[in-house]
Amino acid sequence: MKLWDKGLSIDKKIEQFTVGNDREIDMHIAKFDVQASRAHAKMLHKIDILTSEELSKLEEGLDELAKQIENDSFVIEEQFEDVHSKIEFELTKTYGDVGKKIHTARSRNDQVLVALQLFYKENLNLIFAKTETLFNTLLGLAETHKDSLLPGYTHLQVAMPSSFGLWFSAYAEILIDDVYLLKAAIKTVDQNPLGSAAGYGSSFQIDREFTTKELGFSTLKYNVVAAQMSRGKSERTIAAVLGSLCNTLSRFAMDICLYNSQNFGFITFPDELTTGSSIMPHKKNPDVFELLRGKCNKIQALQTEMVLITNNLPSGYHRDFQLLKENIINAIEDVKNILDIFNYAIQQAIIKDIDLKDAKYQHLFTVDSINNLVLEGMTFREAYQKIGAQVQDGTYQPETSKQHTHIGSIHNLGLEDIRKKFPN
Repeated sequence: MKLWDKGLSIDKKIEQFTVGNDREIDMHIAKFDVQASRAHAKMLHKIDILTSEELSKLEEGLDELAKQIENDSFVIEEQFEDVHSKIEFELTKTYGDVGKKIHTARSRNDQVLVALQLFYKENLNLIFAKTETLFNTLLGLAETHKDSLLPGYTHLQVAMPSSFGLWFSAYAEILIDDVYLLKAAIKTVDQNPLGSAAGYGSSFQIDREFTTKELGFSTLKYNVVAAQMSRGKSERTIAAVLGSLCNTLSRFAMDICLYNSQNFGFITFPDELTTGSSIMPHKKNPDVFELLRGKCNKIQALQTEMVLITNNLPSGYHRDFQLLKENIINAIEDVKNILDIFNYAIQQAIIKDIDLKDAKYQHLFTVDSINNLVLEGMTFREAYQKIGAQVQDGTYQPETSKQHTHIGSIHNLGLEDIRKKFPN
């Protein structure tokens, strides 16, 4: 069954190409199409297109389909082009002509749009919640390990003293920037496109404010052309947000892979979180973080794909939009899993004691030594030259007791201030 079927047959090869794997992808949005169909039916009843009896039958049928989706017994067979045709078919099969009325005053275009907007809204909120969980985990680790010193690096060269508390809370706070963008994306998709039909509205006296309230959208996408133009724009926005979040997580995963190596030796993980080698029995490979890094980098490429598919499309609907669904939905599912695994694995990190008297760290405190001389009355440039000369001639002796007291430094992390910044 095809919603656009006019009784003419279509070349099977062309049909296979145009349908693609929509049936599989549409399982992700099935429950949202049912939800939108229920709201649409209620609206049709409100404007006297459906009788109370007809509405009752449609609601009963949609409730049954919702149960099937919930318990994984809902199937979109090959005879159907997508979830939308499957749902209408089931309603028609059970209730006859009543099922044929469900498509009144809407198009498959705004069916897809509203189902996707609802999917995006729910799942972006789930990503927000999972990001908040990781944020809280990192702040907890920062508090636990705030007194564990860690060498800081610039250019991958030993630079200045840091701490595990500073490191964990750095990634916690940088997640807040990603959440700002995530909140903006949620606001972007929290607009009801239903009623735009094929992109130019309807001559029926539909009540779009009613469906907006019924579906829990905060506002309406008023202009019907603008509603259709949001297809592609929403996906570009979401891809950018997911890419930003994944950039943070991929950098974090890279730090972990470095710090887990023998050359750094700052952290390790229980054996059950690592993998071995088929020929080297000593290996404890951080595969989980390497895969997290790789998956995050893959998702960062998604924005380019979304831009290139939609960049030069004129207003109105185009079948190119079909190509947006699969990878954006898969990316959303991947990010949810990435956040869960990251949160699970990082809690099991074993922080190792670092001997800062090791020769490779002998210059870690040079800046503190310069600052001590400045406090004694020497100009900064003179102090810099004096300590620099000691480094060059091998007479430098580090002084490791200096405290960094300003907010956000190793001895004053400001964890509660960071916690307060996290958006509600």
